[in-house]
Amino acid sequence: MANACLHKAGPLGLGVVSSKYDGLYVTCPWHGWEYNIETGSAPPGFPDQQALYEVKLEGENILISEKPIVKAHREHFNDPLLEDLIKLKYQTSEKSLNILGLSTTSMSPQLPRFSTSEDALQKSLTYAEEKYGAATKMVKLRDLEFRSCEGYYSQHSHACTWPCSITEMDPKDGMTEVYESMILWADIIIVSTPIRWGNASALYYKMPQRLNCVQNQITINNKILVKNKIASFIITGGQDNIQQVAGQMMCFFTDLGFTFPPFSFLGWSRGWTAEDMDKNVMQFKKSEYILRTSKELVDNCVEILTQIKNINMSNIHAPKPTRDDSLSAAIENSDMNI
Repeated sequence: MANACLHKAGPLGLGVVSSKYDGLYVTCPWHGWEYNIETGSAPPGFPDQQALYEVKLEGENILISEKPIVKAHREHFNDPLLEDLIKLKYQTSEKSLNILGLSTTSMSPQLPRFSTSEDALQKSLTYAEEKYGAATKMVKLRDLEFRSCEGYYSQHSHACTWPCSITEMDPKDGMTEVYESMILWADIIIVSTPIRWGNASALYYKMPQRLNCVQNQITINNKILVKNKIASFIITGGQDNIQQVAGQMMCFFTDLGFTFPPFSFLGWSRGWTAEDMDKNVMQFKKSEYILRTSKELVDNCVEILTQIKNINMSNIHAPKPTRDDSLSAAIENSDMNI
């Protein structure tokens, strides 16, 4: 049977063989596609067929035909839920003003509480609607059921796909909404996070890991998916570390292709000795600073958006490494070079 998986050419020779369905099947180590090792067929109910080659034994020699005696056939199972992502049907235009708020604070739906980062985000979105007539939406990551990144890129750069391999296998995975809103719909994104032990929230980090498929399109296909978009951030915490959190977030989002306005984050902190957390929300709600800066953040984003709206993205290059830049690019890997 041919070694290259029909899905993304993963190496079936490194897969696990086990008894299932109606025989022995090998599971591709990249994304889990399965083939009967005797017939080359996919599991019952799927019409995919792996190429088969004639094998002969002559003495101690194993002879394999140069051409397959059964040709490979792959069915296309593109889910209609992913069509917009696959075809990159952008919903922005020269005149659109779509502002996406991404709240990354985590809490139990059974025990809702006041979130300073999410409240400031809502203030910004409301202001954008009232002053600029912007179309806005807030996506709360805690309401989305999505799997963590499973590290397909660590096996092979081509194992990390757009849309994300997990999304491709499960279009109802919650990151589908994030991809559609962030990549296709938004002109401006505002990401809000609380500070957790000097860093953004754990839920925030779960999202960027699944956005590797956006950045990876640059390095393997020279394709920039984020075009003419602005990003800014809202970072709140009882204590400090705002600038470190902002720096990490800015580094990540610039690598996706987002542009930042001057003064691109709003920070709220009461300082290292402010352990009286019962006063945090009370002071936040009374803060004129929050009212002012939640609006100024939007003003800055809209002003810069008008400047970059019509930039010809074909003139923008991503100075990122590619496979060919690697010193080991020419080395053959007998397992993976298929």
